[in-house]
Amino acid sequence: MFIQTESTPNPATLKFLPGKVVLETGTAEFRDETEARASSSLAARIFDIPGVTGVYFGYDFITVTKADAEWQHLKPAILGSIMEHFMSGQPIMAGQGRAEEVDQEGEFFEKGDETIVATIKELLETRVRPAVAQDGGDITFKGFRDGTVFLNMKGACSGCPSSTATLKHGVQNLLHHFVPEVQAVEAV
Repeated sequence: MFIQTESTPNPATLKFLPGKVVLETGTAEFRDETEARASSSLAARIFDIPGVTGVYFGYDFITVTKADAEWQHLKPAILGSIMEHFMSGQPIMAGQGRAEEVDQEGEFFEKGDETIVATIKELLETRVRPAVAQDGGDITFKGFRDGTVFLNMKGACSGCPSSTATLKHGVQNLLHHFVPEVQAVEAV
């Protein structure tokens, strides 16, 4: 098994491409070891490596976020954990349900803004998310209120130094162009 790695705009996050489907549908993000152990044996294996602070699964990639450790020390252990997991034949997720669809709970917007929200979601799905996934992250809709769109930043996007520029200059301008009611974009 050959696993490729790619750097991301976030220096604390590295993208791993195992050459296989990681999650057939949706995405999964783990921000701590307890959450990982409850949902994914692969995420738990990666969290066993000292210095790992986050794991994110996309369709065909895994992004890993580190604390103070150096990639040259972490990368071999992460590659080994991913390889061992895929060779074991174990499922990636312990059960169904921890996918992106679950994130729709807790969305907020005013009654009457359904059309605006549908357009925002379509633009995020077709124009923003594919580009962000190439960098090992994801952006999902959280809410819309008083002209402001609230988005969840995941994977490499979470904590990325360039995420503010991406939001303000990229996503905000795109959404405002197609949906004039959008005045601002904020990360939650």
